[in-house]
Amino acid sequence: MAAKKKAKAKKPGRGTYYSVSGGKVAFSRKFCPRCGPGIILAEHPDRAACGKCGYTEFRKAA
Repeated sequence: MAAKKKAKAKKPGRGTYYSVSGGKVAFSRKFCPRCGPGIILAEHPDRAACGKCGYTEFRKAA
């Protein structure tokens, strides 16, 4: 028998990166300080990391 295919996880849409307040749109994610604007830091539970250069900002445990 053929193995069942697993469902792919859905990626967050582009709309989740922006927030609207008072008629103005603001970008809610951080850009990489090394790579510059356009490269977004990936959000992890304990850190924010750049996939291009490897820059990482660790968060303090609460």
